[in-house]
Amino acid sequence: MRHGKKIAHLGRTASHRKAMMANMASSLIEHKRINTTVAKAKALKKFVEPLITKAKSDTTHNRRVVFSALRNKYAVSELFRDIAEKVADRPGGYTRIIKVGSRMGDNASMAMIELVDFNDTYVTNKPAKKRSRRRGGKKKAAAAAPAAVAAEATEELTEEVVDTVATEEVKEETPLTEAAAEKEEKAEKAEKVEEAVPVEDVKFEKQEDAAEDSSASADQAEQNDEESKDDAAE
Repeated sequence: MRHGKKIAHLGRTASHRKAMMANMASSLIEHKRINTTVAKAKALKKFVEPLITKAKSDTTHNRRVVFSALRNKYAVSELFRDIAEKVADRPGGYTRIIKVGSRMGDNASMAMIELVDFNDTYVTNKPAKKRSRRRGGKKKAAAAAPAAVAAEATEELTEEVVDTVATEEVKEETPLTEAAAEKEEKAEKAEKVEEAVPVEDVKFEKQEDAAEDSSASADQAEQNDEESKDDAAE
């Protein structure tokens, strides 16, 4: 047990520890989140948050102080330009440490440290969605539901009645129309036959046929008489 332990040495010398903190802080400012061990994450939190507080007031002195700690002009520029504007209304607590389990090999406790304002998942001050409500909306909907059901039922009944009446009318009309059509067809055929062959022509043809038959029968009778006479003479 060591009393009065103010800083975590992390098993490194002072120069090594300062260089490591500067590199980790520059990476955090550039990428907004990094994975490291829990001990290093806690040490980095104490190292980088005072620098972010100084970045809120953009003065030459503060830039020089931050640059002496980070040793990276690109990280200093991004800190004073982007991050300072993002955390301007936050009075501290700029970073968040989330434990992610143990590391394979040495089983060291790992954690992710990130800048709070650059994670959209945990942002709590999102604009709330506005919901427009009307007074008595539920009551009106409940009262309108039975009326709508009754209207649908009446419409269905009227449609069924109309369908049945229409089918009955069609059944009654179809046999009459078929019979009338057959009668009309027969009448048309008879008219066509009468027009094609007149009655007088038919009678005349019948008389001619009868005369031809009678003359043929007379000739046959005369031939039979002559044959009988010849037979008698012989």
